[in-house]
Amino acid sequence: MSRLPAPMGLLIDRDQPLRFSFDGRDYQGLAGDSIASALLANGRWLLSRSFKYHRPRGPLTLAGQDANTLVQLPDEPNVLADAHAISAGLSVTGQNFNGSLDNDRDAYLGKFSKFMPVGFYYRSFYKPRGMWKVWEPLIRKKAGLGVLNLDFKPQYYDKAYLFVDVAIVGAGPAGLSAALTAANAGAKVLLIEQQPVLGGSLTYARFDVEGRRAEHLRRELVAAVEGHANIQVLKEATCNAWFTEHYLPVIQGKRMYKVRARRCIVSAGSFDQPVVFRNNDLPGVMLASAAQRLMKLYAVKPGQRAVVLTGNDDGYLAALDLAEQGVQVAALVDMRPQPADGALQIAVERQGIPCHLGSTVYEALHEKGLRHVSGVDIRRITAQGQVASQGQLLACDLLCMSAGYMPVYQLLCQAGGKLTYDDPRAEFAISGLPDGLDIAGSVNGRHHLDNVLQDGARAAAEAVAALGLDAGIGALSFRGEARVNFDWPIFPHPKGKDFVDFDEDLQVRDIVNATRHGYRDVQLVKRFSTVGMGPSQGRHSALPTARLVAQATGRSISETGVTTARPPFEAEKLAHVAGRAFDPYRQTAMHSRHLAAGAKLMPAGIWQRPAYYGKPEDRERCMQEEARHVREKVGLIDVSTLGGLDLRGPDAAELLERMYTLPFRKQPVARTRYALMTNEHGVVIDDGVCGRLAENHFYVTATTSGVDRIYQQMLKWNAQWRLQVDITNVTAALAAVNLAGPLSRRVLEKVCRDVDLSAGGFPYLALRTGTVAGIPARLMRVGFVGELGYEIHVPARHGGALWDALMDAGAEFGIRPFGVETQRLLRLEKGHLIISQDTDGMTHPGEIDMDWAIGRKKPFFVGKRSIEILERQPLKRKLVGFTLPKGSPQPLEGHLVLKGPDISGNVTSCEYSATLGRIIGLAYAGADQAEPGSLIPIRVEGGAVVQATVVQLPFYDPANLRQEL
Repeated sequence: MSRLPAPMGLLIDRDQPLRFSFDGRDYQGLAGDSIASALLANGRWLLSRSFKYHRPRGPLTLAGQDANTLVQLPDEPNVLADAHAISAGLSVTGQNFNGSLDNDRDAYLGKFSKFMPVGFYYRSFYKPRGMWKVWEPLIRKKAGLGVLNLDFKPQYYDKAYLFVDVAIVGAGPAGLSAALTAANAGAKVLLIEQQPVLGGSLTYARFDVEGRRAEHLRRELVAAVEGHANIQVLKEATCNAWFTEHYLPVIQGKRMYKVRARRCIVSAGSFDQPVVFRNNDLPGVMLASAAQRLMKLYAVKPGQRAVVLTGNDDGYLAALDLAEQGVQVAALVDMRPQPADGALQIAVERQGIPCHLGSTVYEALHEKGLRHVSGVDIRRITAQGQVASQGQLLACDLLCMSAGYMPVYQLLCQAGGKLTYDDPRAEFAISGLPDGLDIAGSVNGRHHLDNVLQDGARAAAEAVAALGLDAGIGALSFRGEARVNFDWPIFPHPKGKDFVDFDEDLQVRDIVNATRHGYRDVQLVKRFSTVGMGPSQGRHSALPTARLVAQATGRSISETGVTTARPPFEAEKLAHVAGRAFDPYRQTAMHSRHLAAGAKLMPAGIWQRPAYYGKPEDRERCMQEEARHVREKVGLIDVSTLGGLDLRGPDAAELLERMYTLPFRKQPVARTRYALMTNEHGVVIDDGVCGRLAENHFYVTATTSGVDRIYQQMLKWNAQWRLQVDITNVTAALAAVNLAGPLSRRVLEKVCRDVDLSAGGFPYLALRTGTVAGIPARLMRVGFVGELGYEIHVPARHGGALWDALMDAGAEFGIRPFGVETQRLLRLEKGHLIISQDTDGMTHPGEIDMDWAIGRKKPFFVGKRSIEILERQPLKRKLVGFTLPKGSPQPLEGHLVLKGPDISGNVTSCEYSATLGRIIGLAYAGADQAEPGSLIPIRVEGGAVVQATVVQLPFYDPANLRQEL
């Protein structure tokens, strides 16, 4: 293994050699190497096989931007070898070959390409009818990629949240300049960089003849950024999408950051573009920027004898880099008549490098089996896409090419940006971005280094000005820009293999023929030909495709455009989506009281709540004792986590009328009413209690886990209805308890003297305001646990004092706290549902006997029409109550209800009730199994089946006598 001397090798550690294997052969790399760079350092260029023709492929970009380096790891297929770092003992194999990677028996497919024209499978394999099922497995086997390891053990992935003033995507010179400008103005900045080091093009590109400015500037900018207190840097992180209001999902390792930014700057740079000519996909043919990356990042000499093909001045600078590192540059081929900077030509020729102006590479020659480039056929350009009949052959083992640049437009087009083609500059420009999103650097058409730096500062200054900060940078002036794109770097060859899309093996004729089949729109060309559908997602095929479609259809390139860019920017694992979410941790005002009382805590939405009071091993005993105490005496539970929504305004009743199923317009003041909510599909999504405090003032409770969603629903609908109502989420502003049990009135009377608590003065479902222990309170007579009870809501800061006062007042009556699991047992005895536990994403009111909660005379509420349609259809399932004798195997939530060999439902709640002396539960069963007295088979742990008896709900106190005392 040979390496270039320092300072080449920015990413590698020469003191840490690592052994790994590729296709069964051992290799040595260095810490910091990618799989591809380590293999190239060992002279291994053939890394992969192409998708369709199984052609040999080697690295194209060295930046993870192409599919030429897809390899297989033991637990992961389709890994980009130029973006995945090696580790000690790593085992890598090739993929998508038949036989071996070096001798693929399916390589003959390329010889039959004329029999497999674009879209041939659409037109060939659909008849006779049913033949696709025969052909499909054969085609998939030939074009298959990696292999999944079904025994792979899932790893830990998670999510986190970041909130910043300015998010900057891309840490090249523009991004670094923008970050420093914004941070110096006092903004909190997040800098997101996809590579392991900051600097972008400063880490590999050359910006001047001497070749010293880039590294000096990089060190200066990076030191300032990494030492700035206002800048947080995420390296090896990918911003995978842009969503409304600058919501950015950023993937770093095994974590997905959900970033919320007030302003966003995209300085993601641009993609170096290939030239289209015959055999432009051979191993050893790479972008000029890839050769520079290979040398400067990994200290690998990319070849012995090179040809540089360019359409801009950057090719001259790349040739100087190659020559300085000992690569013999046999020729520099410039497609233009002359370079923009004549001094560069002079510098190149001083190195003994001949320059062929107005010429191109017409064909890359190859070794046997297409394993590596061996030479080039250089021809003079005679017209657009046409060359002279005779040329010059040059031997080489490296061909570096650059046709120009394509801005990294994906995130910006996701945000609604528009691409327009600038004919004089032969490049796309981006416009129409939403407020708060800006671009800087080469993505904004700035390519001269000084302009790039100033453009970053400009974007940052405008961003912080919108935040009320002053960057203080003064007026900026930009230098004139040289053209960087050659307008037609496409040279079709009569023998083909002039690839436009390397991922899909698509040649020039494939794109042209797609338009001849009538697919004139670039979106249809994409779907017919699959151009841009591979892992590269059009990074290097979008621009030549737009040019070819425009020419073939007689339109401008702006009219043709490129295909729609959708998230994600690059492939993301399902593990990132499914990874553990960051849960906000909230405690109620009484939390310290629960800990002191020995509570076993449990999560309830984002809150911590007592499940019961006692040791975990005594759960059943503690829960049954707490339940019995509530039934016989008095108990106290913290219900502060219940959602609370305040609605005020002349249209408050009208909003409730439209949002909930029951009528509220005529609800009396000082009364509560059950509130059931459905969505547009008639599915039950929440419930609670609505109390009317005044004519235009309502207080509505919602479920603990559902309140944020319900609040959003109200805001969403009212944005359309424009009713005169103020909607406020007061969940965190209030603390609440439920005092329940036959002695609860006597306890409350000791601390509440300004409210008539008698049965007549404060009846069931009434609402009162007053003071409890001197604390302003809203009191509601509700009965979720089925006993005489009071919900007491007070300002959150008084929650602890309220708890203490009630516990002191109830001491003589034997008051004790009870937890959530006890409450769930008590409500189960009463047959009360818990939304999202006893309902699912398909539950409508008729399935849970909530027909009584539908306001039939109301002209409208959300979901009314859907409910009416559902009610006209026969029920397929129903939620029923069931019982089992004490000592029977107890079903658990999720256990299946059977009907013969079929599944007819599932258990949603089940507990043993000491009050009733039997096991009770709720379950979905078939509609024909729902009659009281029916037996429903339930499969329990171990596969046993128990026969449960369907009973009429509620299990306890069916006449509701106890809660109306």
